[in-house]
Amino acid sequence: MKRWLMVVPLALFLVVAVFLYRGLYLDPAELPSAMIGKPFPAFSLPTVQGDKTVTEADLLGKPALVNVWGTWCISCRVEHPVLNKLAEKGVVIYGINYKDDNAAALKWLAEFHNPYQLDIRDEDGSLGLNLGVYGAPETFFIDAKGVIRDKYVGVIDEAVWREQLAAKYQALVDEAKP
Repeated sequence: MKRWLMVVPLALFLVVAVFLYRGLYLDPAELPSAMIGKPFPAFSLPTVQGDKTVTEADLLGKPALVNVWGTWCISCRVEHPVLNKLAEKGVVIYGINYKDDNAAALKWLAEFHNPYQLDIRDEDGSLGLNLGVYGAPETFFIDAKGVIRDKYVGVIDEAVWREQLAAKYQALVDEAKP
């Protein structure tokens, strides 16, 4: 019996060590999403400009990026010029202004330009909650049918776009061609 008592701490240590060793090789930027492969959640929210209400049906028809952003998000400020360049090149981008003051969002878009074809106002965070958003910036890839195909957490800079995301977006565009 005394031998077992001596072995138990060693066995517990080995189990913990295996989990910690495995964790060394996980990508901390990769956050799982239960939404991959599912339709974009139903919603009915106003635009940032407040001139109309949009729903998930307004996102259908062409592949797009859905970018979650906020004026309170320092990383979003870094990412925004890249999104403007992508929009100028024809990348379809929809924005979700997440848990933000709408007056601040309007000022932001006027000052830094608006890369979004639709600006969804999610002041209470309900759409973000349904998407499983951890924070901002987060970007979802949706296909022409509105199915979430991928998710990227973090700042999209030119290197990230070129090396990781451009091919994914182009694959969605190619898939949507008749």
